[in-house]
Amino acid sequence: MNGDQFRGASRHLKGRAQTTLGGLTGDPARQVRGAVNQVAGGAQYAYGRARDRAEDWAEDGRDLAREVRDRAGNLVEDGRHRVDAARDRAGNLITDGRDFAQQARKRGTRYGHQAVRYADDNRSAALLGLAAVAFAVGWLSRSKR
Repeated sequence: MNGDQFRGASRHLKGRAQTTLGGLTGDPARQVRGAVNQVAGGAQYAYGRARDRAEDWAEDGRDLAREVRDRAGNLVEDGRHRVDAARDRAGNLITDGRDFAQQARKRGTRYGHQAVRYADDNRSAALLGLAAVAFAVGWLSRSKR
C-alpha cells in the first residue's frame, strides 16, 4: 500500500464519519463535506492503486527487457561458438583434402612408375595387352546399324 492509497482510505473514512455526524446533528453542510471527502478519498485510493499497478508493470517490463537482453546475448554467443566450430571443421576438411590429394598423387606416381617398369620388362605382353584394349574399345564404340 502506497501513500496515496493510505491517504485516500483515511480521507474516505473521515468523510463517512462527517456524513454520519452531519446526519445525526442535522447539519447538511457537514453531510455535503463528508460526501465530498468520501468521493475524493475513493478517487485518491483508486489513483494510488493504479499507480501501484503501473509501477508493477514497469518493473515487469524492465525484468522482461533484461531477460530478452540476456537471451539475445546468449544467442549471439552461441552463434559465435557455432561459427568458430564450423570454421574449425572447414579447416580440418581442407587439411584432410590436401592430405588425401598428396597421398593420391604419391600413389599415382608410384603405380605409374611400376607400370612403366613392367611395360619395359615385358614389352611383348604389354603390346598384346594394349592391342586387346584397343580392340575392345573399338568393338564397344562401333555403331549398331
